[in-house]
Amino acid sequence: MHQPQTYEVDGDAIREERMQAGLTQTELAEQAGISQRFVSHLETGTRKRMKPKTYRRLREALQVPDSRIRRMPPRPTEDKPPPHERK
Repeated sequence: MHQPQTYEVDGDAIREERMQAGLTQTELAEQAGISQRFVSHLETGTRKRMKPKTYRRLREALQVPDSRIRRMPPRPTEDKPPPHERK
């Protein structure tokens, strides 16, 4: 089954950017077109993933670059697992 694309976000960074912008959770939610509860869940880490359109609206409301609030996927290790651990 195909999983829709989502972005993993950094809740601490979202909170920091919101506070630096002088916004309440409610104000940010209104500007981004999402609920205050969703903003709260993102900031606390209860929710970590967002759909692309919602993510873009949040970034625009905060006026931040992608690299500031998005968690980048971990880099793969260069060493392959030992043969007994491969499947």
